[in-house]
Amino acid sequence: MKTLIITGASKGIGNAIAKEFQNNGYQVVSLSRTKGKNMEGITQIECDLSDLENLQSTFVTLLSDLKPTITESITLLNNAGSLGLINQLENIDYQNIIQTVNINYTAPLLLNSLFIKETENWNVQRKIRTISSGAANGSYDGWSVYCSTKAAVDRMTAVIGVEQENKNNPVHAIAIYPGVVDTEMQAQIRNSSEDEFSNVARFKAMKTENQLASPQEVATIIYQIENDTSIKNGVIVDVRKYNA
Repeated sequence: MKTLIITGASKGIGNAIAKEFQNNGYQVVSLSRTKGKNMEGITQIECDLSDLENLQSTFVTLLSDLKPTITESITLLNNAGSLGLINQLENIDYQNIIQTVNINYTAPLLLNSLFIKETENWNVQRKIRTISSGAANGSYDGWSVYCSTKAAVDRMTAVIGVEQENKNNPVHAIAIYPGVVDTEMQAQIRNSSEDEFSNVARFKAMKTENQLASPQEVATIIYQIENDTSIKNGVIVDVRKYNA
C-alpha cells in the first residue's frame, strides 16, 4: 500500500487528485476545511489550514495513527491554496493578508516541517509535493499576496531538496505548476473587475475559448509525476511541459 495525505481535496484539483490516487491503490487521507462529496473510501478530516495551532495538533495525530509498517511510501501533497482578495495591495486588509499567507505558505511550511520530523525513522519512501503556480514568476496586479506566497513555496521546495540531499532516507520534494485549470479559483478571477485585476479579459477569453484544462486531466499528469523517479529533488515541474 502507498499513502497520500492531501490538503484541500474537497473540490477542484485536489478532489480530482485524491480520487486519481485512490483509483491507483493509494490509501488517501484528506485535510480540508470542509468535507467533499462522493469521496467514499477516502478518510476526510475537517481542518482549517489557516488555524495553525489546530493544524499542527491535527497533523501530528494523523501521522501517529498511520502504520509505517503497512505502507511502502507516504506522500504529503500540499494542494490547498487561496487567491485571497484580488485587489491592489493597499486595498487588502491585514486579516485577509494573514489568512491567505497562512493557507498558501505558512501551512505548507509547517506541514513539511512536521512531516519530515515525524516520519524520520519510517523505513518507507517519503515525498512532498506542493502545488505552486506560474504566478510565482509573474507580477500580476491584484495578486500581490498570491504571487509572493507561491514564489515562497518554490524557494521552500528548493531548500528542502538541498537539506535532504545527504540524508540516509531523504524526503523527495518538488513543486508543481498545474497550469490554468477550470476550477472555482478561475471563476473568482473572471468575476474580478478591471480595477481590481487589469488582465481579467484574458482569463475570460480562456474560458470562452475552451483553453482551460480540466481537474481530471491535471490529476492524471500529477499522478504520473508522482511516480517519475527521474525527477530531481527540489525542482519545479510544470504540468503543461511534462513528458512522461
